Amino acid sequence: MHTLDMTYVGHGLHEELVAYVADQEGFPEQEGVHLAVRDGVSWNDQRLRRGATIGLGRSVFARLTDGVEWTALSVSTHRPLFWFVGGRHLSSMEALRGRRLLVHAPHTAPGCFARIVLRRHGLDPDRDLECVIRPPGDYAMDLRRLRAGEVDAAYLGSTLDPAQVAAEEGFHELAWVGDHLAVPTVGLAVDPAVISLEDPAVQAAVRAQRRALALLAADPETAVSYLHRFLGRDTVAEVRRYHARFIAPWFTADGHVDLAEAQEGLAAVAAELGVTQAPRPPRSTAPDSSRPDPACGPTWTRGFSPSCGPKTGASTSVSATADDLPRDQHTRPVADPPTATGAAGGRPGNKPQSVLSRISRVASCGASHCGK
Repeated sequence: MHTLDMTYVGHGLHEELVAYVADQEGFPEQEGVHLAVRDGVSWNDQRLRRGATIGLGRSVFARLTDGVEWTALSVSTHRPLFWFVGGRHLSSMEALRGRRLLVHAPHTAPGCFARIVLRRHGLDPDRDLECVIRPPGDYAMDLRRLRAGEVDAAYLGSTLDPAQVAAEEGFHELAWVGDHLAVPTVGLAVDPAVISLEDPAVQAAVRAQRRALALLAADPETAVSYLHRFLGRDTVAEVRRYHARFIAPWFTADGHVDLAEAQEGLAAVAAELGVTQAPRPPRSTAPDSSRPDPACGPTWTRGFSPSCGPKTGASTSVSATADDLPRDQHTRPVADPPTATGAAGGRPGNKPQSVLSRISRVASCGASHCGK
């Protein structure tokens, strides 16, 4: 049995659902891997790189700003599950002008997404309203502050159902980020400078995750049953409405997403972060049909820039295959993550690439090397 640390970096079903379903169904063990699921919400980026991560939003940030070559092997959704919810007397996004909004910090993925949506409603987040920064959490305190009138609106994540909260509290659901921005936010990614993309544990984890995605897509009642475990304030009917609105249409069945949509979202994130390199369309390499790979799937029509083939890339990659690991340990011994040199320059010895190209040329292969 192989082992792999897998870390989530946010609370709620957005990040946890697919990993939870896979665990409850026993898919990782059936695929030959023990997954040690870790809470990395407060971890720094260097520590996160020692294992796989579920949070693609944060890995996108690290890739844009620090040049860390996070490579996504599977994508669960590209519609961020965050919502703007207004208090009793605030019923539109435009009405946020001059008001107080409880929101994540700008340098975080959720905070960046919020700023993009605010701008798309004609609001400058630095001038047109007061952004009250909140620490990571489960949003219970956000509701208390909104209920008490300390803020006029709050930016909530998936530990809550915004429609249920709005109905119960007399609040207003103002906007869903997923209606305005498509960017890969959840799935499975590793830094190949620390863990090889060919590592059997990584490949098994991808297969387990895809089985969970396939189950959620094929069996709506099972999906609703699992969702209800996260949405404890909701009735079954409310969970079904949540599933029909936010999960069924937008969670993938196979770990692939629409590249054109994702590319547009990644460009918006890069612009918000002030990344100056001009984006360019990524290039894909079709899989070698003479080397069939069951985990790559029969078709790449929905692939997120798929590229399966012989490994190429940075000389700093460290192979940490399961054959090198003690069988009785949950945490894989790996080399210290190398220090990145910045988004513009990439890693030492690598030819600089467009930031968007480097991000969007991630793959959903998971069984042999997925090109960068």
